[in-house]
Formats: sequence, C-alpha cells, structure tokens
Amino acid sequence: MKKGFYTVMAAQFFSSLADNALLVAAIELLKSSNAPAWQVPALAPMFALFYVILAPFVGAFADAVPKGRVMFISNSIKVVGCLMMLFGSHPLLSYAVVGLGAAAYSPAKYGIVTELLPPSQLVKGNGWIEGLTVGSIVLGIVTGGLLIGPRLSPWLLGFDLPMIDTGVDTPPEAAIACMVAVYIVAAVFNLRIPRTEAPLHALSLNAAVLVRDFAQCNAKLWADKLGQITLATTTLLWGVFGNLRVIVFAWAAAALGYGTAQASSLAGVVIIGSAIGAVLASARMRLDRAVGVIPLGIGVGFLMIGLNVLTNVWVAAPFLIVLGGLCGFLIVPMNALLQHRGHNLMGAGRSIAVQNFNEQACILAIGGFNAGMTKLGLSAFAAITVLGLTVAGVMELIRRWHVNNGVTHRDEVERLLAIARSDKAH
Repeated sequence: MKKGFYTVMAAQFFSSLADNALLVAAIELLKSSNAPAWQVPALAPMFALFYVILAPFVGAFADAVPKGRVMFISNSIKVVGCLMMLFGSHPLLSYAVVGLGAAAYSPAKYGIVTELLPPSQLVKGNGWIEGLTVGSIVLGIVTGGLLIGPRLSPWLLGFDLPMIDTGVDTPPEAAIACMVAVYIVAAVFNLRIPRTEAPLHALSLNAAVLVRDFAQCNAKLWADKLGQITLATTTLLWGVFGNLRVIVFAWAAAALGYGTAQASSLAGVVIIGSAIGAVLASARMRLDRAVGVIPLGIGVGFLMIGLNVLTNVWVAAPFLIVLGGLCGFLIVPMNALLQHRGHNLMGAGRSIAVQNFNEQACILAIGGFNAGMTKLGLSAFAAITVLGLTVAGVMELIRRWHVNNGVTHRDEVERLLAIARSDKAH
C-alpha cells in the first residue's frame, strides 16, 4: 500500500469517530430536552439529507479539486455543524449540517482510494478502509457513551478556562465540545494527503448541466448489468445499516431497559462484528467472486428479526456481533466491485456520488419510515420486524435478478478473473 493511503485512513478514522460520538451526544441532547420521541430516529435521515440533495454536485466537485483539499473543506463544514449544536441550534438541524460535510467528504475519500491503488488491491484497500471505518464507529459510539456517562462528564464539566464562560453546562454539550477537537485532528491529516497524478475534471458552474450529468451517470450505473446488482445490494445494506445504529438504542431501551450511555456499548458491538466481517472479506474475497455473497443478505434480514426474542445482554452481544459480521462481509466486496465498475464507466468521484445518492436515499426513506412508526406509537420491535422482512425479501429479489443477468455480463466476469489472477501473481 502507498504511504498516502495510510494518511487517508488516519483522516477517515478521526472524522468518522467524531461523527458517531456526535450522534450519541445528539441522542442524549434530545432526550434530556424532552424532545418528541420521533426526533431520535429522525437523526439518521437528517444526516443523510444532503447526501441526496447535493449528490449531483459533490461528485463533480471531488473530481474537479484535489481530493485532500475536498476532505479538508468537508471537515470544516462538520466543525460548523458541531458548533451549531453546541451553541443552541436544534440537534436535527445541526446534525444535518454535519451530514452536509460528510456528503462532500465521501466521494473524495473513496475516490482517492481508486486513484492511489491499482484494481488488484481495491478489495484489500476497501477492506482496510471499511474495517477502520467500522472501528472508528465503534470507538466513536463508545466514546460518546463514556463522555455523557457519570464517570467522565463531571470531570469534563469541571474543566474551566480562566476568565472565559464556555457555556458548556451539560454532559452532551461537553461531549460535543470534545468532538470539535477531534474534527480538527482529522483536518490536520487531510492537509497531508498527497496529490495524485489523476487528471482533474473541469467543474461546470451550470447547475442544470451538473444535474443532467449526474442523472446520466446514475442511469448508466443502473443500466450496467453488473453495476445494477452491486448498487442494489449496497443501497439496501447501507440503508438498513445506517438506521440500525439508532434502532439499537430504542431496542436496548425496550428489551433491556438501557439508557443512552449503556445502549451505546451495544451499538458498538454491532460495529465490532462489522469490522470482523470486513477484515475477513478483505482477506478471503476476490473481486471476481464478490457477487457470491448476495445470498447472505437474506440471512441478515432474518437475523434482525431474531433480536425481538432477546432479553439477556450476554446472549444479545454475541448475536449482534454475528449480525454486524455478516453485514461487513457483504459490504466490502460489493463496494469494491461497485467502485471498479463506476471508475471504469464515469470516473471515481461521480460514481461514488451516485452510490452515495442511492444509499443515503435508502437511509432517508427507511429512517423516515421508522420515525413515522415511532410517532404513531409503534414499538422498536415492530420496526425491527419490518426492516428484517424487507431486507430478506429484497435480497431474494436481487439474487434472482443477478441470476437472470448472469449470461449477459460474461465478458466482464472474464475481466474480473484477469484482475484476480494478476492479484495472485503479485
């Protein structure tokens, strides 16, 4: 792996850690202010909002500007959202601004991976990125829980700057202040990301042109016989996974009587499983075999429903590790295959923006539906059942879709086999 790849990983780690610790702080901020219950599950779709709205623009921006600079600008936007939450803006609005920064960050982060690494190392590179990302999610969620918990929060609140009134008076506010510092650390690494030799593409200032270009890229990826399968799979999995972190908080409260700080450890357990699955996939899977993991997605759906019968944390924890592990094992090879197809069809930044648009639109839809069910008074158990059945059913449809497409993309499979042989030779 090139040296610059590790700098990208470090920047991603700290930025993602702050995103997830901030989520826990925002949940506690809403609960402590007696906000309506539906606003907690609404955090996930609010974070996804700008991924969907700005999808036509962020991919083109990532391809027009050196990607390290894009990541620095994006981190700066996250700091603004963090400060908004700290100084009184509504948590939903503030977290949406953080999502705005993340929306611009993602195409640059994944795009530079395709620029730094050859195709034969894409699965391995994605395994490292996804493994590190889920690791940072674990640490972020657990850190957020610790910062608002009874041990660390009194110490943080007792820390004062001489002659300065910080206005930080509650545990979630103290946690948010800490995350500003973590985003700054990520920004320092962003500035050290090397400029690659990949050519930059001119950025059109005509919004209509960008929207039309994005629509064409989206249509091109959905029309591709291999791209459509990988895009459908990752869209569904990330849609569920993006909401599962929040759903676990509601499930832990209903099934185990846990508060936000305690539930954060269980949310972290899901991500630990994902990290294990991602690492296993990077070690065992090759690009030409990526679509072979699709049937495992059906099992993910039924495993989710199994959460409804768990009432003991010692049973729930390993169960959540297995559930997260399957998700990680599925996502890594499918992400790598999708990036390979997208990079060849339209360029790295644009293809990642298309991927983000579809995945975040799914997060937005599922999160909005979940918030609506909560507002109507349905339980966390009902939400989990609906999600589980949806995942199992849609993954079965995708499996059949792939089988029907099998004969039509034989040439592409041969190219993937050549990549795999090259990887083995080196």
